[in-house]
Amino acid sequence: MQTHRAFGNRMAVVALGLFIILTVWWLLLKPFQATDLESITHERYIWGSLYQLIALWGAICGFVISKSWGGTKSVMGRSIIAFSTGLLLQVFGQSFYSYYNLFSQIEAPYPSLGDIGYFGSIFAYIYGVLMLARASGVKVSLKSYANQAKALLIPLILLLFTYIFFLRGYEFDWTDKLKVILDFGYPLGQAFYVSLAILTYFLSRNILGGKMRQPIFYILLALIVQYCSDFNFLYQANQETWYVGGYGDFFYMFSYLIMTMSLIYIEITLRRISDSSAQ
Repeated sequence: MQTHRAFGNRMAVVALGLFIILTVWWLLLKPFQATDLESITHERYIWGSLYQLIALWGAICGFVISKSWGGTKSVMGRSIIAFSTGLLLQVFGQSFYSYYNLFSQIEAPYPSLGDIGYFGSIFAYIYGVLMLARASGVKVSLKSYANQAKALLIPLILLLFTYIFFLRGYEFDWTDKLKVILDFGYPLGQAFYVSLAILTYFLSRNILGGKMRQPIFYILLALIVQYCSDFNFLYQANQETWYVGGYGDFFYMFSYLIMTMSLIYIEITLRRISDSSAQ
């Protein structure tokens, strides 16, 4: 147990170290963002291309962790792989945008090929939450009528909230159909996986002594921050106020950190449960 905990701690230290270094760098650039944004264009692009290292590290950690839990042969292993794949797809999307920015010296267009990665991560996260729910015993918990009502109402409420506050009054421009699809697909798809995570969190209260609730909460928090980050991007893109290295990018970096730490914490929690069962 001590060996696995030390391994998890080392992974967490690397993630936190990257986050601290990149945060200090971002803070050093921030004063120029308000006064002379164009003078630090190259520096912003470099920073914007490097903070994906946290997501890449999280994906690597997740794939390593999944192997110790059976990989694709186990439900928990598939859940961890799905979240790790989601992070890797985020890396793909950001790499494309960063390549465009650094070599073309202009802001990457939206939509673009990078959205294959960003939009693809939605499906990876949905699958990850479903497998996490199954591994946590939520399927058994759904036998009660009260829990069945929650399973129906929570997604409906969040989807309705997303539409009312984010999409109501949306001005359709069918000359760019892909943009319309993504503008709706991003917030609605993310509202769906957030609602699934909320449901999993509530229904896991009495399962495994409630030991899985805290890791699930961190996964939920990571998904919520991702959800807010993507909404902010869509809002700023439509308002033409988005720029690389702004607060929107910092939100993305923070969501990568939380997801990475969540995967590491799942490993530590599962080891504790396994060790307790063995005694």
